Amino acid sequence: MLLAASCGLGMFCILLARRLHRLNNLESGIGGAIAVMSAEVDRLDRAIRKARAEASVASEALAEEIAQARGEREMWDLRQKMDAGFAIGSQSRSPVSRRLRKRLPEDVNA
Repeated sequence: MLLAASCGLGMFCILLARRLHRLNNLESGIGGAIAVMSAEVDRLDRAIRKARAEASVASEALAEEIAQARGEREMWDLRQKMDAGFAIGSQSRSPVSRRLRKRLPEDVNA
């Protein structure tokens, strides 16, 4: 009885060893799946790093463009205000409303 039980356990151990060997096979088992997943993780990690670098460069370029656009907008607003001021100033200085200053005798000699 002990001999039969030990033979049965030996066969069971051989069966488990074969299954474990198949699972660890790098081409078709879990070992292969793990190797493929590891390679994919490395590839995705490199892609994420590259995307972050590109996003950082694009963000800096966009910040520069925004700053330049704000400066241009401020210049445009200033020109509009100056044009409006010149238009108001030219309307108030009509030839009829212009007064000449009287010259004093001291100013004539100077």
